[in-house]
Amino acid sequence: MSVIPPGSTIGIFGGGQLGRMTALAAAAMGYDTHIYCPVADSPAFHVSRYQIQAPYDDEKSLAAFAKNVDVVTFEFENVPASAPEFLKQHVPVRPKGGILQISQNRVREKSFALSCGVPTAPFIEVHDLPSAVEKIGTPCLLKTSELGYDGKGQILIENEPGDISVTSASILEAYVRFKTEISSIVARGIDGSMVAFPTVENVHKNGILRTTYAPARVEDSIAKEAERLTKHLAEQLDIVGLLSVEYFVTDDGGLLFNEMAPRPHNSGHWTLDGCATSQFEQLVRAVCGLPLGSTHIHTPTVMENLLGDECLQWKGLLKDPEAKIHLYGKDRIVPGRKMGHVNLTMSHTHK
Repeated sequence: MSVIPPGSTIGIFGGGQLGRMTALAAAAMGYDTHIYCPVADSPAFHVSRYQIQAPYDDEKSLAAFAKNVDVVTFEFENVPASAPEFLKQHVPVRPKGGILQISQNRVREKSFALSCGVPTAPFIEVHDLPSAVEKIGTPCLLKTSELGYDGKGQILIENEPGDISVTSASILEAYVRFKTEISSIVARGIDGSMVAFPTVENVHKNGILRTTYAPARVEDSIAKEAERLTKHLAEQLDIVGLLSVEYFVTDDGGLLFNEMAPRPHNSGHWTLDGCATSQFEQLVRAVCGLPLGSTHIHTPTVMENLLGDECLQWKGLLKDPEAKIHLYGKDRIVPGRKMGHVNLTMSHTHK
């Protein structure tokens, strides 16, 4: 196993807040980062030593990128398959591009979960909507197969589909009445070693993650089962890096796979202040072939996303000496946009 030592340069596809926090973690460990992103003034550009602003399918820019990095990873999975395919000819790509292809499509990722013995809610790829609704039953959720996030690209169908038109690749899922949603993040190294972060509980509002409780307020057996399933999926994928998986907890304590991401995840932001190793440091360790860090939770933590103009409340939040604020440096405040987050000790929030 070849170790990529400190002093090397980590290439990161994507320039959002996940790339920004990964770059900060890498810098603390002595690595430079090189961000590749098509969007100007992306948050990660502000904290990385090198940047390329170019489309993901620009082979000239990809060649320049590959020439100046020692390994490539991702903070964003919706990258054309041609990009990691091109890069792997020149530099290690971790995780490998095929994993991105599975995770960026809801039909593919749920089919993969089922093939691994991990249960999901009933679903069907939509070719004819009325026929699909008849097979799945109501209520059900119509979702775009790709590029949907934070509740976007979803329609709840409670009775008949009516005049809903399907203009892109879509999936229809049975509506799950679940007790709670939890998520599990596993890191896997080049040598196949794995560690899991404590399972956490997520609370959404309008399809957007609002709050994460670490550890999850569920039975230990449920938390351990989520960890077991995520490790199983990570092993089947042969992933190097992070795998984040969301699960629904059903009334009988069962788990249903919801979705996965082969990268750091919003529900792992608590690790910056509540865990021995943050998810971002862990990603650096994994893709560089370093030993994985401890996932011991030293401080039970509540993470709150700061959406839209909530980021302007930073002065008030800082009056709390236990608040740990992370702002992403985004150029525009947009309602519902994730502008930052705050971590608080769980005991403090329950006072």
